[in-house]
Order: sequence, then structure tokens, then C-alpha cells
Amino acid sequence: MPRHLYGAGEIAARLGVSRQRARQIIDRPDFPEPYDRLGMGAVWLKRDVEAWIAEHRPHLGEPDEE
Repeated sequence: MPRHLYGAGEIAARLGVSRQRARQIIDRPDFPEPYDRLGMGAVWLKRDVEAWIAEHRPHLGEPDEE
């Protein structure tokens, strides 16, 4: 997956929650809309997800860069 995109698995890992919990969060009306929908599922722009995290989960801080 390109580094500028997050799928549900990356969102779950970034938030430190299960994939099931991540799905609940992704379905919230205040969560960013997906950038695109692929055969594997929806993908989000990393910057959109990180902006949401900064606003709603600031205690998670910045992502670890690989």
C-alpha cells in the first residue's frame, strides 16, 4: 500500500484498536470520507486520517515513520 494511503487495517493499527472497533470508528459521521474504494475495500488519504486523529485522539501523537 502506498505510504500516503491507509486501509482499515492501517487505521486499526494506528489507533491501537481491533479491526472491528476501527470499522465502528470509520462509520462515524465525523470520520473522513474514503479517498477511493478498491477491490480490497476503502482507502483514505493518510493526511485526512491523521488530521482526524489530531482532533479526536490527540493523545496518540504523530505516527511513527518507517
